[in-house]
Amino acid sequence: MGVYTDITEYSSPISPVRLFKALAIDSHNLVPKLLPHAVKNMEYIQGNGEHGSIRQINFAEGKTMKNRIDEANEETFTYKYTLLEGDALKDKFESITHEVKFEGTTDGGSKNKMTITYQTKGDFQLNEEDIKEGK
Repeated sequence: MGVYTDITEYSSPISPVRLFKALAIDSHNLVPKLLPHAVKNMEYIQGNGEHGSIRQINFAEGKTMKNRIDEANEETFTYKYTLLEGDALKDKFESITHEVKFEGTTDGGSKNKMTITYQTKGDFQLNEEDIKEGK
């Protein structure tokens, strides 16, 4: 088993408070409305979005994916979840963990950092193409 980490940073004119609320807290309501051609719905099958909750994403083409919420901190605007089950794991990954941190900027926008940690199965070697596909 191997562990690989990819870090992406981006900026937005939207405040960290609004981004965190939309992309972390309300994503189960917002994403299906914004991407109805891709996401049929998102539902909590355990919990209500707090630490330890399990969220199932049902895609329009019939596939599903399950995430565990590891952290949703409204004070630090940090959101962390782990992909536990679904086609994205294929036979290559044990899990994929996403951690997003939203920080304010002087102009009222935000600077955001996403760290993705891949835990591979067996002797699988992760490459740039796999990372691009996952994003």
